Amino acid sequence: MVNALAQVPSEFLSALGSLRKAQCRSELRLDEIPAPARLAPYAVALGAEVFSPTAAIRQVPVHGPAAKAFAANQGSSSSSEEDDELATGRFILLYDPDGSAVWEGEFRIVTYIRAQMDAEMGNDSMLGSVAWTWLVDALENRAAPYRAAGGTATRILSESFGTLAERPDTIDIELRASWTPASQDVQAHLEAWSDMVCTFAGLPPLPPGVTGLPNRRLN
Repeated sequence: MVNALAQVPSEFLSALGSLRKAQCRSELRLDEIPAPARLAPYAVALGAEVFSPTAAIRQVPVHGPAAKAFAANQGSSSSSEEDDELATGRFILLYDPDGSAVWEGEFRIVTYIRAQMDAEMGNDSMLGSVAWTWLVDALENRAAPYRAAGGTATRILSESFGTLAERPDTIDIELRASWTPASQDVQAHLEAWSDMVCTFAGLPPLPPGVTGLPNRRLN
C-alpha cells in the first residue's frame, strides 16, 4: 500500500487533501463510488444523496491508494425507510499529469445531478437555463475559480399507464456538467457542488438571488 501510494502524483494527493477539508451540508450524504477508469490516469468519485434535514450524516472517505490522503472514516449510518430523498448526484475529479487541450489543464471536474419535480414546474421552458445558472452561481458564491465549463440540462417526462394510470406525471431534471478548476485546491469546488445539489433538492438556505424549488418528493 505504501509503494502504491508513493506512485500517486503529489498534485493529485494534494487535491484529495483539499477535498477532505470541504464542509458540506448535513443533508448531503457522500460515499466513495468507483471512479471511471478510462477518462484519466487518476480519478476519485463521490456519490451524493440529499435527504430531508432530519436524515443522519454519512460520509465515507476515498478507498484505494488515495485513501491515506483522507482521515479515517468519520462514521456512517444507514438511511431509514423514512428518510426523504430529494436529489442525487456524482462528483468526479480527474487528473492527467500530461494535461489536456480540451480541459485546458491537468484537472477536470465532472458532475451529474438529478432531482424530481412536479409536471407543472418541470414544464417551465426556462428550467434548463435555471439549472445552469445554479451551477455558475454556486461556483461564484464559493469563490471557486474555474474555466472551460460546459454542460447539458435534460428534462425527463415520466407517464404512468394501466394499473398505474392514477399516478401523476413527473419530470426529472438532470444536469451533466464539467469544468476545469484553476488549481489543485478543489475544496471550494466540492462545497459549491454540494450547495448546487441541495439547491436542486429545494433546500434553504440558498445563495443570494437564487430561488429554491419546493419539496418535490412524490409518493
